[in-house]
Amino acid sequence: MSRRMSEQVRTGTSPEMALRRELHRRGRRFRVDFRFDIDGLRRRRADLAFTRNRLAVFVDGCFWHRCPTHATFPKSNREWWESKLATNVARDADTDARLVDAGWSVVRVWEHDDVMGAADRVEAALGS
Repeated sequence: MSRRMSEQVRTGTSPEMALRRELHRRGRRFRVDFRFDIDGLRRRRADLAFTRNRLAVFVDGCFWHRCPTHATFPKSNREWWESKLATNVARDADTDARLVDAGWSVVRVWEHDDVMGAADRVEAALGS
């Protein structure tokens, strides 16, 4: 299982690339796969980061982050998957809280969200 998990694509997914293209088209420049230099967050990364504005953007997959609309669970090894996905959700909440405590704003986008709407949310958080 560990080998399979390590082979999962972490960055450059289709929803992330679509959001990046749209924000870039709008003239926004950002860091990609940004690693935080904040205690307790050294191993956590934002999909996009606007460092001057201290805005972190995460593009969350419906399966991995338990989307309330599209979440599914594999039938085999169900208990392990429930634990794994619950840990992911708890880590997301912890990351958000630590970033806010450090003076960052956080925008979370679901992979199924409309790209234009997601870009508008990012723009609003940037204060444009």
